[in-house]
Order: sequence, then C-alpha cells, then structure tokens
Amino acid sequence: MKNILLIGHDANRAGAQLVLLNLMRLLKAEGIQMRLLLGDGGPLLSEYQAICPVTIWPAPARYVVGAMSDKVLWKLGLWNTFQARQLKAHQRAVQSQLNLESVDLVLVNTVTSSHWFSQLNIPEKTPVVTFVHELAMSVRLYTQPDELAYLLRRTTRMLAVSKATACYYEQQHGFDPARITLYTLIDTPSLERNVQQARQQPNIYESLGLPGNALIVGGCGNAEWRKGNDLFVTLARQVIGRASDTITEPVHFVWVGVPTGTLRDDLLLDINKAGLADRVHLIPPTPDVLRYMSHFDVFVLCSREDPYPLVVFEAGLSNLPVVCFEGAGGAPELIETDGGYVVPYLDLDTMSSRILELLRRPDLRSTMGKRLAQKILERHPAQQSVQTLVTLFNQLTRP
Repeated sequence: MKNILLIGHDANRAGAQLVLLNLMRLLKAEGIQMRLLLGDGGPLLSEYQAICPVTIWPAPARYVVGAMSDKVLWKLGLWNTFQARQLKAHQRAVQSQLNLESVDLVLVNTVTSSHWFSQLNIPEKTPVVTFVHELAMSVRLYTQPDELAYLLRRTTRMLAVSKATACYYEQQHGFDPARITLYTLIDTPSLERNVQQARQQPNIYESLGLPGNALIVGGCGNAEWRKGNDLFVTLARQVIGRASDTITEPVHFVWVGVPTGTLRDDLLLDINKAGLADRVHLIPPTPDVLRYMSHFDVFVLCSREDPYPLVVFEAGLSNLPVVCFEGAGGAPELIETDGGYVVPYLDLDTMSSRILELLRRPDLRSTMGKRLAQKILERHPAQQSVQTLVTLFNQLTRP
C-alpha cells in the first residue's frame, strides 16, 4: 500500500482545490494512504480532513519575540537571525508531523505549493509528481522564481491539465516534454449528479427579481483581473445594447463568485454608470453555483488566462454552449467548433456577436451544449483517469 504526501496551497473552494478533493476521494477508494499538507485553510478543510490527516503550515507569528524585543533585535541587526530560527523551528515541526522518511511519493498540487515544498527536506530518492494548473500570469503572481525552479528540478513527472499548459512549461521553463503527461481529473459522475440535483431545486433567480422569460448569460470564478470580471461587464454593455433590436426577451448577465471588496466596488461603479444595475448581477461565492448555472442560457469564459477551467466542465454538463478566448488557456481544446465558440483574444466585438447569435437561436444553443457535454463524458471518464494515475504511481515507486 502506497503512502503519499499531498501538498496543496489552501482549502478554498476553487478549481484546483476541488480537483484535489476529487482525486483524494478516488485514491482513498484505491486503498492508498495519504497525508495532506496545506499552506492555509479554507471552506474545503473539513472535507479534506474526512479523507486523510491534514497538516496546515504554521502561520507566521506577528512577532519573532515580542513587540519591544523585535525593535531591539532590529536595531542590533539580529532580527533576521531570530526570524530564520523561527522559520527553521516551523520546518522541523512540520517535517516531524509528516514523517517524510515513510513517504513513498509526493504529489504537489499546483506550482503555488512550491513555497511549502521548497521548505521540506524531501529525500532525493522520493519521486515527486507535480500537477500544474497555472500559466504565466498565475506563476508570476503566486510563485517565487527560486522556489518554482527548485520544484521543477525535483519533479520526476509533471501532470499538465491541457496542451496549452504543457507547452508553457516546456517552452518557458525548459521542462523535458518526455516527462510531461497530459492529465485531467474530472469526477464526471458526481458533476452529473450535482447538475441534476441543481435542476430539481426551485429557481434561485426569483430571489433576484429576474423575470421568468429572461435570457441569462453567465460567468463564474474568482474575482480577479485574470478572470476578466471587468470584460464581463463590458460584454454585458455591448450585448444588452444590441439585443434590443432582435431579441424580445430581457437579457441578464450573472457572475457567480464576486465577494465583498475593492474589485466588487469597482465593478459596481462601472455597472451603475452604464445603467446596467438591473441587468448585471454579481453573486458572492457560494456552494450553490450549479443552481445558478442550471438556468444559464450561455456560458461566457472571459478569462485572460485559465489552464483548463472546471467551470467549463460544469457548464458543459449543464448542456450550455461556451464562448471563450483563443490563447487564454486550454478551454479551446475542448470547446473546438462544435461546443460553442472560440474567438480571438480580447475581441469583445466578436464575442458579443457570438453570444447574441446563441441567444437568438435556442436550437443552436441546445445542439452545441449537448455536444460539449458529450465530449466531456467521452474524453474524461473519472475511473479511467484515476487508474492512469495509480499506474503512474506504481511505476515511479517500483523498487
């Protein structure tokens, strides 16, 4: 029985973290023993803990010694020395909990986790599998060059979620393509069940006051520049302005996943100044994502970068066509020409036109949405995916 150490950056309810959760469930069913190290907690923590023991990296203390003592140490030029000692103590404590000598293999979920991986003294003999979900923007934002370089040097096998992702690490980081495996784990049976359950729930849009005949263009994901929340508002302005000439139903735009904060305030400023307060709706992060999505008519992925987003699978299994940008990640590899539309990068005029075409033609929406669902089920059977991974683990840990 294999003993695997998993490393993740946090337990927030987002794509890579949900993929890890599904992976852990499947590995547990295969009889694999696991321990998970996280850089931080989050809403998924209890679900992780239900599967295996979880260690959270100690948060940095506010002071190395104390408020006054730290000032004295700084003046004496000794603060960095004491701070380094504190960090070493944290490292030793975590290493002791993880019992690294007993670990057969390490699976690093996201290169963001390179920060914590680089602080562990993983034995050189231990194979390391790195599951990469990030492209250039996220790498720049969430990794340090030396930590990422160390992780990639120690990586025995890389799992890339899409061809676009594999190409990035090969071309930009010089990773050997012979050691890259295209791998996407989507728990399609669970997603299908969740979609069906969401459809059976009361229409959640009644609480927003949307009319029953509204056509809904949906978006979903974190509130950040990379996800293109600002582009979503611009698209709403273009589509709603042009829709009045040919579409009798009211068109609404709904983005699920925008919490209270500066970006939300900025988006609302644009929404209000454009006169769209009654047509563009920003929903906070919620576990009820599929209740909103199940009533979308079109899903728009306006991300500037998204390696292979889980939301596209959720949309596809909800029989929704998807409109996305070329060159923004791996989604075009799945959508192609029959599961929606792929438009030139940041070409909002063409994207608006494609959205309008889908809104005008329910037959086309249905055909493309069902085709996308079919491709997801054909290309990403969950059991086949986990068996591929178990086979790889066995190969890497063979004496």
